Amino acid sequence: MNSKVCTLIPAAGKGSRMAHSLKKPYLKLAKKPILAHTIQRFEQNTAVDTIFVIVNERDFGECRSTVLEPYPFTKVQKLVAGGETRQRSVYNGLRALSADVDFVIVHDGVRPFVTDETIFACLTAADECGAAVAAVPVKDTIKVADENCLITETPERERLWAVQTPQVFRKSLLEEAHQTAQEQQRTGTDDAALVEQLGFPVKLVKGSYANLKITTPVDLRIAEVLLSDPTLW
Repeated sequence: MNSKVCTLIPAAGKGSRMAHSLKKPYLKLAKKPILAHTIQRFEQNTAVDTIFVIVNERDFGECRSTVLEPYPFTKVQKLVAGGETRQRSVYNGLRALSADVDFVIVHDGVRPFVTDETIFACLTAADECGAAVAAVPVKDTIKVADENCLITETPERERLWAVQTPQVFRKSLLEEAHQTAQEQQRTGTDDAALVEQLGFPVKLVKGSYANLKITTPVDLRIAEVLLSDPTLW
């Protein structure tokens, strides 16, 4: 690709499910903050030109001192203040981008096991289609329930995918999706959902089950195992 690519890494969430005094991005994984591991995946990717890290403005000092300054990151150009929601945080990141960016990668700050293969595959698909997301086929049977927790439907598992990040978009498309959502006061559980609401197709790219989002203490223990054995991812 001869296009300019920027990665937005939202990491402004509170992380209440981790039940820890530190916010998830700053928890240590092999003596290194999870967020630093994640940034490194994009720092070393040859297609990525710049990285913007999105954190709570109150955490700027901690992010600089524990995540950015101790490691030789050259692509991190800016810290962006996050919003009350992840959607607003990504919107803030989009507004901070320069006009010459062509493609935007959005990737969770606590998903440190993304591979170059997945990043490149999503970029290639987005170059062809405008929007692409990493995802894996679900392994469990999924049930749809009503408000009384009674099952109302069992969707065909063969058609169900668990969506991850990276999610990659043409910058102009993602800007339109977020701006429209702002104007119409709509929300989506991820950036792809906002693009879908525009009626625009999003391509699924097969990712990896090891591309774990570290959300709970159990996830952190699994991450330690993954980090100790790179053959698993």
